[in-house]
Amino acid sequence: MIKVLVIDDSPLIRGILTEVLKQARDITVVGCAEDPYQARQMIKTLNPDVLTLDIEMPKMDGLSFLRNLMRLRPMPVVMISTLTQQGSPATLEALEIGAIDFIAKPTLNIADQLQAYAYTLQEKIRVASQARIRAFKPAANASFQIQGETEKFDLNAIIAIGASTGGTEAIKEVLMTFPKHAPPTVITQHIPPVFSTSFAQRMDRCCTVAVKEAEHGDVLASGQVFIAPGGKHLKIVKRGSVTVCELDDTAPVNRHKPAVDVLFDSLVPMAKSVSAVLLTGMGSDGAKGMLKLRQSGAKTAAQDEKSCVVWGMPRAAVQLEAAQKVIPLSKVTQTLLYSVAKPCRKV
Repeated sequence: MIKVLVIDDSPLIRGILTEVLKQARDITVVGCAEDPYQARQMIKTLNPDVLTLDIEMPKMDGLSFLRNLMRLRPMPVVMISTLTQQGSPATLEALEIGAIDFIAKPTLNIADQLQAYAYTLQEKIRVASQARIRAFKPAANASFQIQGETEKFDLNAIIAIGASTGGTEAIKEVLMTFPKHAPPTVITQHIPPVFSTSFAQRMDRCCTVAVKEAEHGDVLASGQVFIAPGGKHLKIVKRGSVTVCELDDTAPVNRHKPAVDVLFDSLVPMAKSVSAVLLTGMGSDGAKGMLKLRQSGAKTAAQDEKSCVVWGMPRAAVQLEAAQKVIPLSKVTQTLLYSVAKPCRKV
């Protein structure tokens, strides 16, 4: 059984979350705390496997509590708050501090969607219970260079990255070491609308490369990174002499929208110029698309189990033999850029 401690100042929300989680045979709510101080004592006595944590609470806000928790007793946390919809920067900060995932707090009109909400929350609790907790350290603020010289890359090169749970921080660690004139990079991270905008803006502020949320018709160019918007699939297509982003509003793929498989599939026609990697994440999205890329001539890699928060998507790629290399997160930038460097060098 996965033991969960619910932390929220609202009795109504505590009740709803408890009932939702009780529906799962493998999850038990061992207690509810109305503030971080009460939670601190209950963690000591109840020894839960996973916490659900609100951001706005009396006495101590959720982010401050999370910082203390990750410093003194790191454990899996799923953020549950109204701020996950309107205050996405706070949620992204929670992920940076060490929270595994997040979900919006249930609303008063959730009755007609309660089953779907219950399924999503239960799945996030299960993934969090198995996640690898690690202290997130800021990536070195230095760009990658090839043997100390100004980087030179294949003019047609495209870097493609797919990620899910734990991916926002993994992507940050990779992008922060990209040089200013890195090849155009396209990213699908499983993330809801609004959050993808905040995530792109956050990355743009801390990286040398220019990062933006992809828009329909954006032209791929050196030094540019495009992140798929939440709620839309991102495809890359050739239009005459340029390569552009194309947004697709079709049904979810692998239960995700955006889906990594959609991005990778779209890159198959230009595979020989592509270097693709699957980072931490639950499920198997991206593995089949990566296999097609490898079979078509792309360079492919998967993050290794030890450095992943959740070794799901990368593991699926390894099992399909879609990834040519299995590498730690610290080697992802080096692997991606060397594979598209001129001349191409082995890592």
